[in-house]
Amino acid sequence: MGFSIYLYSVLSFSGLVIILAAGLMIAERFLINYGICKLDINAGEEPLEVEGGQTLLSSLYASEIFIPSACGGKGSCGHCKLTVTSGGGPVLPTETPYLTRKEVRSGTRLACQVKIREDIFVRIPADFLNVRMFSATVESTRVLTHDIKEIRFALDDDQEISQRPGQYVQVQAPSPDGPVFRAYSISSPVYEPKVVELVVRLIPGGIGSTFLHNLQVNDPVAFTGPYGEFYLNENPSTEIICVGGGCGMAPMKNIIYTIYDKWPDRSCWLFFGCRTTEDIFYLERFKELEKKHPNFHVVYALSDELKPGEKWDGETGFIHLAADKCLELDIPRQAFLCGPPPMIEAVTRILDEKGIRSEDIFYDEF
Repeated sequence: MGFSIYLYSVLSFSGLVIILAAGLMIAERFLINYGICKLDINAGEEPLEVEGGQTLLSSLYASEIFIPSACGGKGSCGHCKLTVTSGGGPVLPTETPYLTRKEVRSGTRLACQVKIREDIFVRIPADFLNVRMFSATVESTRVLTHDIKEIRFALDDDQEISQRPGQYVQVQAPSPDGPVFRAYSISSPVYEPKVVELVVRLIPGGIGSTFLHNLQVNDPVAFTGPYGEFYLNENPSTEIICVGGGCGMAPMKNIIYTIYDKWPDRSCWLFFGCRTTEDIFYLERFKELEKKHPNFHVVYALSDELKPGEKWDGETGFIHLAADKCLELDIPRQAFLCGPPPMIEAVTRILDEKGIRSEDIFYDEF
């Protein structure tokens, strides 16, 4: 009997707290009017005028300033970091898991969690200010493996995208809560400005990947971009190392084809990890590229044991072991990695042992 009373009291108190919190949210939304606030970007001479009460992220999107956000503004991805120099209010508990102490001290905030209640002053990287919204139609789709598709978009009208190899776009996909954006690396090379190609793995229940895998030729699609911090070294004497697995192929394909369009004799290695022979794709086309460019080296490795009757004459084991086996020490290099965190960590250790500086290693975890 005593336990039942205790449980009833706890539930009653919790319910009261929830009701009060909901009431405060409703009151703020409908009763508090913050009016028009000024949004000053990079100490601009003409601040934007935005409606108070909205999040900084939504206000920027409404002004066609597109900041990366993989979770649709729910505060669960940590991608929409900006520097707020004044007017952002205190850092919220929903932000702290994604911010280091140094970032908090420097004014870094999650744009989706900052409410505009007064004039606000922010700093936005110049690259973000160059991001655009693009409209396109599906040019082709191709099955690469049992769960990976290649999808090519042709940009509408006279649109062109100016991207660096290794950057990504955010595709707009429908959801029960309205349109959301999901990030995907661009696999088409920079010399195809009117095309954006993606390599997409189907994630069970994934909003973005389910939408993309169900697209048909001539379907419309919208996306923003380009985003990303990959910077390809322009010195042709610097060897390029690309390491990926699964849909981590996308930025690698972009980088490699961009390199051999501009520097036919440049040295480059591609290390690509697969679990089984069923996960292999693009190997034949890379082997053809290898024949044309003697300084291009392709290494695929299978991590699982072969099934009875299967044939494979390539590397076996995890892909970082193949990199360790093939790469010599102390050569000027730049590396690009794309794959799961354990792969990134293992490959980074190998590259460090080979003498590659940490600032010359770019990576994207998924």
